[in-house]
Amino acid sequence: MGQKVSPVGMRVGINRDWHSRWFASDKDYAKFLHEDIKVRKYLTKNLKDALLSHVEIERSARTDKGPDVTVQIFVARPGVVIGQDGANINRLKKEVGKMLKGSNVRLDVVEVKQPDLDAQLVAQWIATELENRASFRTAQKKAIQRVRKAGAKGCRTLISGRLGGADIARSEGYKEGIVPLTTLRSNIDFAIAEAVTPYGRLGVKVWICKGDVDVEEKDEAPKGGR
Repeated sequence: MGQKVSPVGMRVGINRDWHSRWFASDKDYAKFLHEDIKVRKYLTKNLKDALLSHVEIERSARTDKGPDVTVQIFVARPGVVIGQDGANINRLKKEVGKMLKGSNVRLDVVEVKQPDLDAQLVAQWIATELENRASFRTAQKKAIQRVRKAGAKGCRTLISGRLGGADIARSEGYKEGIVPLTTLRSNIDFAIAEAVTPYGRLGVKVWICKGDVDVEEKDEAPKGGR
């Protein structure tokens, strides 16, 4: 069996940053971790129409008023998150504040400038097409065309499950351009989505290569000698 590693996790600390940025003692670690999971689940469920890409959570040092928590919401439609006169963002802040008890919560809405270069949004688009009974082959080919047109160096998609309602589950994918998964300097974006169809769930995977990133070498090789 193949031993597969997430291309995103392998690049964290090299050319990608963590989506949760905080340090906690043994006493608070489990609490903070479950809070982060709860916040992400809530925002993912309530911000589908806003095309949510991902959520970043940052906690600052503890103060007299409690720890400050900054939640950055990356969406393609920021107007949907804010709502009319900021009504929706205030509601979200109130609900998130209940999950993060004793914390001063700040919500920042960040617009995703190029949705077609975001693997999560592309995977969600393919899943939506599948739920609307589109052909799994056509959906993948259209997605790859959009990604390549947006300027990506390469794109790969894979759909697994009962394709076309077949009795036996299988996988089928397409690839265009270059997607060097083991090259650490390559900026690879990877995401997974699920499509709920009448004949079962279909898993969607998307890999997008955005080119190379300059990685600074911290340890220089010794000059001369053995």
